Amino acid sequence: MARKHHPRRGSLAFYPRKKAAKETPSFRYFPLTDNVMPLAFYGYKAGMTHLIARNEHKKSVTYGQDLQLPVTVVEVPALRVFGIRTYGKGNTGNLIVLLDVLAEKTSKHLLRALHAIKKVKHSLNELDALKEGLVEVRLLCHTQPDKCGFGKKKPAITEIALGGREKIAEQLSYAKEKLGKELSISEVFKEKEFIDVKAVTKGQGMEGVVNRFGVKTLRHPKHKKERIIGSISPWHPPLVMWQVPRPGQQGYHSRTEFNKQILMMSNAVEKINPKGDFVGYGKVLNDFVLLHGTIPGPRKRLIGLRKAGRPAPLGELGEISFISLASKQ
Repeated sequence: MARKHHPRRGSLAFYPRKKAAKETPSFRYFPLTDNVMPLAFYGYKAGMTHLIARNEHKKSVTYGQDLQLPVTVVEVPALRVFGIRTYGKGNTGNLIVLLDVLAEKTSKHLLRALHAIKKVKHSLNELDALKEGLVEVRLLCHTQPDKCGFGKKKPAITEIALGGREKIAEQLSYAKEKLGKELSISEVFKEKEFIDVKAVTKGQGMEGVVNRFGVKTLRHPKHKKERIIGSISPWHPPLVMWQVPRPGQQGYHSRTEFNKQILMMSNAVEKINPKGDFVGYGKVLNDFVLLHGTIPGPRKRLIGLRKAGRPAPLGELGEISFISLASKQ
């Protein structure tokens, strides 16, 4: 007789399952690199399609064969660097903000989102005076959704860390050079590179335990209800444990997915714009990247792209021979 096996049907990961505090993804960790360069970028999810490429990984069982791969299209218009943020060390060893230097000219759409930034204007001369106490330099950037075609105008404000954490002087000179200018995707990533993706997932509102955790419905309904759990706690001790499935928020959670490969990075939008445009998004008008597989979030959601923080898997794809332009529902 087969052994009875009843594993847990719901994941206990990502507790508590509550709504994300903000829709703009921010990274707590950036990998260590030697080169002084931005370590992250941002774009907008347009939709999905598929392509055909040759597998050139020699140890793969499909070596030399054409593979059909699902890809996600992310539109990545240039970011604008509107400020420099400097960090020093506090009494407990944590990072504290020392000084923010803003560019003289800012976008008219940025003024609507600047409530989170101090409006005190500091000069670059004050920045040079803090050179000895600096620990890290980051770029204050904002997206430019008005360059896209889906109607959004208000930009998202974010911090982007720089590589070469020990090279403070080089970080400062790079930040000064970029202040008030645009930052393109080609300055951060390159084709065939593995990156990490972070976004807020699609929200589904309030859901019960069956949909939220995969709990089996009751065969003999308790209190004339089927889609509930049999018991939430014992009498002694009278305590509801956190592992017990309960109704609550489903979706709209902040999630990070690791090692997504960039299969294509280009500005030739005629290669990927479908005949009927991307459903719910429209046409891609700027630079774009094709990421292998799916990523979190619905269409038009802001997607955070970061240098890979974990060792990337092996995978080599040759030239792309076909990209589907059929309209996807």
